Amino acid sequence: MMATTHVLTGVAIAAAAAAVSPEVSVVAVAAAAVGGLFPDLDLYAGHRKTLHYPVYFSVAAAIAVGIAALGPTTLTVAGALFLVAAAVHSVMDAFGGGLELRPWRGTSDRAVYSHFHRQWIVPRRWIRYDGSPEDLGLATMMALPALAVFEGPLTLGVVALLAISATYVLIRKPMVRLSEWLVGRLPEAALTHVPARFVEDLH
Repeated sequence: MMATTHVLTGVAIAAAAAAVSPEVSVVAVAAAAVGGLFPDLDLYAGHRKTLHYPVYFSVAAAIAVGIAALGPTTLTVAGALFLVAAAVHSVMDAFGGGLELRPWRGTSDRAVYSHFHRQWIVPRRWIRYDGSPEDLGLATMMALPALAVFEGPLTLGVVALLAISATYVLIRKPMVRLSEWLVGRLPEAALTHVPARFVEDLH
């Protein structure tokens, strides 16, 4: 799924928390958004494995939520929202497409790595691939709670993320052709620094 979908999911989680506890701060909302994005920081270093922890993030999130419930402060609530959003991101990726360069072809059997089980989880493909129309639909659905609960700059940020998402959906497939063209013109020595999925489809 798109990084923006995961960020909007984090913000939706924060919106749910704010609906229950209106004192949830902007810092906590930001923490949820960053938590939604955080696992994808491994995009060029073992994507969906290095920073994706569907089991461990979920356990950590449960503990953090308990701590925040017992002692609600900006720090504990922000920490809990960060971990919940990161856990949801890691789990959500199992319901999307695989890791191949053209995930709409459905050839990869790797969705997200479970370090607890020491194996890759097979993609369910409910969302066929990141940047698919249904991915945009999910991002839009995740934006609705934030638009209903928050006001001002936060809502503008949500609208901006939706606009970025829609643009990405439009250019998703042309981007693959462009990346192949660029990678195909790199010197052999530089290919070792390019994610494997960009190189594998060239052969």
